[in-house]
Amino acid sequence: MELRISLTPTGRLGGWLLAVLLAAGAAQGQTLKPVTVARGLSHPWGLAFLPGEGDMRMLVTERDGRMRIVDARGQMGAPIEGLPPVDARGQGGLLDVVVHPQFAQNRWVYWSYSEPAEGRSNSTAVARGKLQADGLNGRLSEVQVVFRQQPRFASTAHFGSRLVFARDGQLFVTLGDRFSRRDDAQTLDNHHGKIVRIEADGRTPADNPFVSRAGARPETWSLGHRNVQGAALHPQTGELWIHEHGPQGGDEVNVSLAGRNYGWPVITYGAEYGSGRKIGEGTDRQGIEPPLVHWVPSIAPSGMAFVTGDRYPGWKGDLFVGALRAQTLVRLQLDGRRVVRQERLLTDLGERIRDVRQGPDGWLYVLTDSDDGKLIRLER
Repeated sequence: MELRISLTPTGRLGGWLLAVLLAAGAAQGQTLKPVTVARGLSHPWGLAFLPGEGDMRMLVTERDGRMRIVDARGQMGAPIEGLPPVDARGQGGLLDVVVHPQFAQNRWVYWSYSEPAEGRSNSTAVARGKLQADGLNGRLSEVQVVFRQQPRFASTAHFGSRLVFARDGQLFVTLGDRFSRRDDAQTLDNHHGKIVRIEADGRTPADNPFVSRAGARPETWSLGHRNVQGAALHPQTGELWIHEHGPQGGDEVNVSLAGRNYGWPVITYGAEYGSGRKIGEGTDRQGIEPPLVHWVPSIAPSGMAFVTGDRYPGWKGDLFVGALRAQTLVRLQLDGRRVVRQERLLTDLGERIRDVRQGPDGWLYVLTDSDDGKLIRLER
């Protein structure tokens, strides 16, 4: 499939940046060959690779509450046993999945999900369990919830939620504002519209930025987020890069730093659905972190990965973002924290891209969001 260059919105200066021709050399004229590894997945959401398992195997979550093992040939196991119930309404269900950095020794798998509670309330939770696998079939034991978003609330939207292990083994969890509780994103007495950082067993790290502030949730790492559905560690700096959904426009890419405020709903490039009415105070304010890049109109971003290998000449170090509404994979070429070029890929697929990850084989893998969801490997 020929890569296509298109006009895309630029970053903090606003306006439009022409996505110029690819860097000189091998990157020019680069083509991608989307290879369908597996299909028939029900709204797949998260993807993780199992290390040290011989032939490459992956964990894939399906939003309605199933997790499966899939191998590189597309063979798929039965749903893994031992998962807790999920509230699979609206945007809720079984969400992200990651494996512990020492998975080969401890077998811990972590997943985020919308946890049902009393009445119709729910919240984003993170659980872990030890995976015992027999080929493509498996079960989870010693299952325990290590984090619950507070307070619980009756909503079917804006759960987040991506999981990223930092280099020191601590776990970042991205959380949504629950849609109708957006003002909560600016206060510290709740987990709505926050990114939290916890130890692998759920304890609060002693050096979290708000751990000593009275009335603050000690797990909070950063605030002022709307609905973060993409997160990845920068391969050089180890910083947490994220992207989040705006409302009607205003999707953002940010670097999540300890104790920083990212503005929602006070500062945003987005507008109210339908009416187009302005939200908040504008697009800039002292003390609010500006986005590295934003999109108007919205692309509805989901999933994020850095390319660190040499499979794609000229793309090493670039950031890739899946898009649901725009049905594309966006390549962001970086100069430090500055986005210097954008390119929209896979537009001919006509698929909502839910997740993108780089595999241990160096290829990019994407999940498509539909009743007949696909796991696709992007070869050259």
